[in-house]
Order: sequence, then structure tokens, then C-alpha cells
Amino acid sequence: MVQYRRIAIYYFSGTGNAKQIAYWIAELAQKRDIECQTINIAKVVTASTLTTDPDALIIFISPIHGFNYPKIMLKFIRQFPKGKNNIVLMNTRAGMKIGRYVTPGLTGIAFMLSSILLKTKGYHIKGQVPFDMPSNWISIHPALNEKTVMFICKKNHERLEKHCNKIFAGKPDFYAYRDLIQDVLIAPVSFLYYTAGRFAIAKSFYASYACDNCGLCIKSCPVKAINLLNARPYWTFKCESCMKCMNSCPKNAIETAHGLFVAISFISSALTTLILYKLSGISNHAGYIRLVPFTIVFIACLWMFYRLQQLLLRNSLAAKIIAFTSLTHYKFWGRYKIILKR
Repeated sequence: MVQYRRIAIYYFSGTGNAKQIAYWIAELAQKRDIECQTINIAKVVTASTLTTDPDALIIFISPIHGFNYPKIMLKFIRQFPKGKNNIVLMNTRAGMKIGRYVTPGLTGIAFMLSSILLKTKGYHIKGQVPFDMPSNWISIHPALNEKTVMFICKKNHERLEKHCNKIFAGKPDFYAYRDLIQDVLIAPVSFLYYTAGRFAIAKSFYASYACDNCGLCIKSCPVKAINLLNARPYWTFKCESCMKCMNSCPKNAIETAHGLFVAISFISSALTTLILYKLSGISNHAGYIRLVPFTIVFIACLWMFYRLQQLLLRNSLAAKIIAFTSLTHYKFWGRYKIILKR
């Protein structure tokens, strides 16, 4: 039994996980003679002018960044026009493989916040479904091997079919409720990431000496966060950390500045201690008292030293030294690849 005859899928995707889910849904819909449209929100100029069949099912899908939808998706949902459609929220989280199991990620406040925004516009939330696709966050861990990626994708495709059978039939599907307690507990981290963390991570990317200035990263960035400064790619605070640039660079020249972050952490900690001591005369403060000043000092230092690093990269010797302090520079770390299949 099929209740919907039309489906509109709005997705944001960096390395292809969310896009792959969107394509799989479209494929399953086609088999049931359901008209399905997939829309990349990064290519939508103004969300407020969009028009959708009032009887169509609307699906939003995006990766999770900092236990929330990234800013581009939240902005899109805020600007989405009012309506009465049924809506299903989906996301892709960082999945890993242990034995024959795919480890689950965390959604955080993504579904809760988006549901509130959409309900105020008149929509009806009929589902919240997360998918634990292969983790692409190679700033933190080495890239998963192809066998692991294919295994995780296969498991998610099998689960997607079950969810689509329910959703296409008009049945509610709130699979995400299984993780509700964890998602509520992790909510403070979502706030910290949105207010500070994402800006720090935005400055973790740089183009190494292997960069040939092909301009692909600048042209393909879905949020236009990369500029050209001193004849080199330069990441601004607009970066969503979607990992598209790092994982699609043909020269593997885009790396994470691990050495810079370690150095700035030590400098920021020392400066924070000095500032608090000058203000209070106490040399040791509780962690929660240090958090706000440390964050401010860290972001300020990161901005200054990131600009300095951009200048140093013009020198071949300095550029090689910087590269050697980055884990992503070494071949064993690898890059994340997913082959989209439709």
C-alpha cells in the first residue's frame, strides 16, 4: 500500500553520505511508481520561494555536525515556506564497524530543533530516522577502508528499505526515539559546537605544498567558504566542515593542521591562566570558570596564527615542516571515498 504519490527530498551532502540516502529513497520510490524529486539545498538560491505539491511528502536529510544539523540546513529550514505537508526528518551520522555490527552515532538536537521550527510553519512531523553511514571525519581518524565502507553502506541500504516501506505507506516512523536520552544529554555539546566549535574546526584546514592551485576546492565548496589569499586557498569561518574539499582534492593537498592546534592549545591555556590570575590573584580555577575565557583566547589565537601559517606556506621549507605536523599528510591516514549508486 502506498499513500504518497509525490516525494520531495531536500538534502545537504559533503562527501556523499546524505546524497546516497536521498538517491536510494528515490530509487525505492520509483519502483513503487512514486514521483520523487531530489534537491541539493546548496544549489537553492532562496528557500522561501520554493513551491511544493501540498499533498507531497517532504524529506529533509543532512549529515550531523556537532550533534546538530549544520548551519546551512538549519537556515534552509528556517526560510522554508509555510505549509501543511507531512515531513520526515533524516540524518547521516558517523558510523563505524566493529565485527559484524555498525556502531551508532548521535543525533543530538537536530531532530528536536528542526521539528519545532517546522511545526511553527504548520507542517506535520511523521518521522525521524538516523542512518549511521561511514564516518568521513578524517581530521579525527584515518579513513575507513573500502571493504568497511561497502559493509556499512550495505547495512544502511537494508535498513532504509524497511523504513521506506513504513514511510511510503503513511505510517509514522520515529526510530530516532531509541536514542532520545543520549541526544538530550549531549545537547550542551551541540550548543558549544554551534557557538564556538565550528569556528575553530573551520580553521583546521589548509592547502599544503602539494597544492597546484587548480581551484577545485574553491569552486566545489557547497557553502562558498574557501577564498584565495596570497595565491593559496584560505578557509573562512563560514566553513561547515563537511569534508568535501579534503576528500575530493585530486592531489590530497588539503590537510588538517594538527600541529597548529596543539601549539595553540598550550598557548591559549597559558594565556587564560595568566589573565585569570591577573584578574583574581588565584592561580588555579575550576574548569567551568576557565571555559569561556579559554574559548575566546583560543579562537583569537587561532585566527592570528592561521593567518601567519598562510604566509609561511609561501615558503617551501616552512610548508614542508607544517605538513609533517599533520596526521592527514601521511599516506596511511588516507581519504574518504564513497561511490554513489542509483
